[in-house]
Amino acid sequence: MRSLDIAATGMIAQQRNVEVVSNNLANMNTTAFTRRRTEFHDLLYQNLRRVGSTSSNAGTVVPSGVQLGLGVKLAAVYRIHEQGNLTATDNTFDLAVQGKGLFEITLPTGEAAYSRDGTFQLNANGEIVTHDGYPLQPGISVPDNAVDVTINAAGEVLVKIEGQVNLSNVGQIQLTTFPNEPGLEAIGDNLYLETPASGTPTSGNPGDTDFGSILQGFLETSNVNAVEEISNLISAQRAYEMNSKVIQTSDEMMGTLNQLR
Repeated sequence: MRSLDIAATGMIAQQRNVEVVSNNLANMNTTAFTRRRTEFHDLLYQNLRRVGSTSSNAGTVVPSGVQLGLGVKLAAVYRIHEQGNLTATDNTFDLAVQGKGLFEITLPTGEAAYSRDGTFQLNANGEIVTHDGYPLQPGISVPDNAVDVTINAAGEVLVKIEGQVNLSNVGQIQLTTFPNEPGLEAIGDNLYLETPASGTPTSGNPGDTDFGSILQGFLETSNVNAVEEISNLISAQRAYEMNSKVIQTSDEMMGTLNQLR
């Protein structure tokens, strides 16, 4: 019976849906995490009576036909790039992007990665790096004799040197945007890689047109809505149960046929 296979595709689809929801909930407290959403497409159709075919010698046309669907498939897991809430940390090198833009990070391979996670620190050379030690690009070094560091909304890194009155500009933080941010490839550690689907990156200074601004001493939280995710989880569970009921019913129907033999 086709219904067994069709219901099986429904159960597999809802299993994937639950996995995506569980990943969203698991990352509720992950800095700058963007929630995911599943998208489903129907599978192929079997034409028992093709739409538009002639039904008589007079040329009459079948208005609707008979098409039987063969189930559902997972088409995409889409990232929702909405701004998360901003939380104050009062940490000098915690940076949040308010608006569009990602930080560019250099991986050990030399490849460029991108992130909205602004949890930065200084390494032994005074360079601004991620918690894994990957340097921020463009590279910025803070002098050893700096007594205070200020990063303004435009991304300028200003330091107060001991014995000097005026602040010194030691670097400029830049942001990067993409035509299609959901097309970036997530590689873990809050990092993304450029892909043909994401488009070509464009870099610019914070506060410029189409670029967000920098907030020092803040971090962006995840944009996961716990209430919405629990609602999605319940809906997926109910859909899974209904598909399993279809399999149970189909099995009972096949059992009835076997008893007639």
